[in-house]
Amino acid sequence: MPAADKPAPAPPRRRYLSGARLAMLGVMVNAFLGIVKIISGLLGNTYALIADGVESLLDIFGSLVVWFGLRVASEPPDDEHPYGHGKAEALAALVVSFTVVAAALGLAVQSIREIRTPHQMPAQWTIYVLLVIVIVKEFLFRKVIKAGDALGSTAVKTDAWHHRSDAITSLLAFVGILIALWTEYPAADDWAALAASGIIAWNGINLLRPAMRDAMDTAPPKGMEGGIRALASAVPGVRALDQCRVRKMGLDFYVDLHVGVDPALSVREGHHIAHAVRKAVRDAMSEVADVLVHIEPEDELEDE
Repeated sequence: MPAADKPAPAPPRRRYLSGARLAMLGVMVNAFLGIVKIISGLLGNTYALIADGVESLLDIFGSLVVWFGLRVASEPPDDEHPYGHGKAEALAALVVSFTVVAAALGLAVQSIREIRTPHQMPAQWTIYVLLVIVIVKEFLFRKVIKAGDALGSTAVKTDAWHHRSDAITSLLAFVGILIALWTEYPAADDWAALAASGIIAWNGINLLRPAMRDAMDTAPPKGMEGGIRALASAVPGVRALDQCRVRKMGLDFYVDLHVGVDPALSVREGHHIAHAVRKAVRDAMSEVADVLVHIEPEDELEDE
């Protein structure tokens, strides 16, 4: 029987809102850099910089999706969502991942068109613009990925890789323009944009994997289940463990655990053991929001 404890508290709202603030920071930075890149690209005759600017403006959409997803995920449970709204975080990560791949495909198509179209040499001063952009975006990536790891948020980490993709695009555009100026081959920066599109697409595909795992309730790493079993086994009165299911909901994990006890125990005694197991796991693992403990007679547990 499940432990009849009070409902688990909602995931800390401040963790979601912290991620949402980072996403909004990304919106402001990308808006500014996107405009700077496009204007510089138009004035400096470099499509790689224009494409880089368009990609930055598309990143605004991604950051807004992450911001909205985390805001929704921060809402407490209600009658229609008894487990809370945490899945909005995974859905936001999925949407952002798809936009990265779509942006890469669009960039590749336009880069090929530019390669086949004669145009002027890029201006030398554009390389300095790109160098500053690479530094800014790499700094932002490191800041956001660190926060994403601390929060355990797939959406925030996906948004961070948006910044890294932008830094890579700008770096390749920098190299492409240098080659174009050195060889007097103006299409070199367009080839750089094409190379960047491949890297961005690869990043987008890699970002899809953790987002899909979260959305599909994929089991966490085995180390987590082993830790839960070790904590539960150490509780007095626990004689055996059977099923242990763990799934991620937003930034937190939910556990479903079957515990075998002495068949002669009373209902009250079994309840106390269930409560102790739940408390032991939650106290030791802050990322676990709730543990549903099923108490069963030891001799009726299914063989593992």
